[in-house]
Amino acid sequence: MMVDIRLLVDSKNHLGEGPLWDVEEQRLYWIDSSASEIWSAREDGSDVKLYYVPTHIGSMALRETGGAVLALANGFSLYDFRSQRLTHIGDPEADEPENRLNDGKVDRRGRFIAGYMSYDHDRLDAGRGQRPVRNSALYRLDPDLSITRLESGIKCSNGPCWSPDDRTFYFCDSYDDIMYAYDYDIETGSLSNRRDFASNRQYPGTFDGSTVDAEGYIWNAHVFGGRIIRYAPDGSIDREIEFPVRNLTSVMFGGKDLDILYVTSMGRPIKGVPQREAHAGGVFAVHGLGVKGLPEPRFGG
Repeated sequence: MMVDIRLLVDSKNHLGEGPLWDVEEQRLYWIDSSASEIWSAREDGSDVKLYYVPTHIGSMALRETGGAVLALANGFSLYDFRSQRLTHIGDPEADEPENRLNDGKVDRRGRFIAGYMSYDHDRLDAGRGQRPVRNSALYRLDPDLSITRLESGIKCSNGPCWSPDDRTFYFCDSYDDIMYAYDYDIETGSLSNRRDFASNRQYPGTFDGSTVDAEGYIWNAHVFGGRIIRYAPDGSIDREIEFPVRNLTSVMFGGKDLDILYVTSMGRPIKGVPQREAHAGGVFAVHGLGVKGLPEPRFGG
């Protein structure tokens, strides 16, 4: 099978993340987390639009009633695209100033699931044998705007997504080199029975953003590793796609037939060293995969 990787938008994002295809608008959205920007474009990369937010952004979802819900450095907020104004909802980790919300997605009951990460990646807990501090958590924002903690002991939340039957929730802590699977109760939005699903220890880099295709296979962007990997529902590796840039961040199926895999990337210097790849920080479109994704739900609030 011939796979065609195309540069969609040479956006030169500092930290491109969170590709989101909206079937209603037929547009692709994505964010630049550290530049505090929301981008959007048509399927072919034309008609690029840019919006601004006042603080770092970890993820977003469109709302059924218009606008978006955002996972920001200071918690959850609603966003109006026309005025570019925020309505703050709440920050469940306001007492942890080094933490910010990171990756998030909406389940098929309209709930927004997003987790925190620590800005201080290298901070160690002297009271726990100098292990990295894991004081972040995963939260559920319900359509009534209530916030519920689902999981704790996290350092960097990434890759939330669901199986097509809504019975399994996949999630990564990027510092564990493990993708986890949970039993998911779609009626209540609760998690149980966490287990190891896949390991990344045999590859350079680590797990970042994920999506699930219509066949129930999980696609993950390996940040610092320069590849996209498709995992079977049993956790085995089904396919690998090497990329022309190394620092991939997230993936999402889109296009009118949901058969294009959109991929975001990171353009910022790594440990002070500029990246040499010409299109680092760009958004890519992968054609010819022979599989389709699922429509991304909107937030119900």
